[in-house]
Amino acid sequence: MEKTGKIAVIGDSESVTAFLAIGASVHSVTDEYQAADVLRKLAKTDEYAVILVTENYAAKMEALMQKLKEQPYPAVLSIPGATGSNGFGLAGLKKDVEKAVGVDILFG
Repeated sequence: MEKTGKIAVIGDSESVTAFLAIGASVHSVTDEYQAADVLRKLAKTDEYAVILVTENYAAKMEALMQKLKEQPYPAVLSIPGATGSNGFGLAGLKKDVEKAVGVDILFG
């Protein structure tokens, strides 16, 4: 299947509904098990360039998120949910930058 550059968003309905306005494929889930199932399914399709997962679910499936980040495609990122950030996304970004450049250039 050809990579199309679509965006998918996984999270609770309150957090993901707004992404419909930009044409994203929205997947409302009620727990981290559903979120993990949807994430695995979407990552296998080769249809999405970016998959966004709300932090509340991403933090609970960190091993799966890390496994998918090892692959070049799709980009799997965590985003704050409707209730705000729990720090998981920023901590992941910090770790990814340290891995890429060897030092913490964000928070020195």
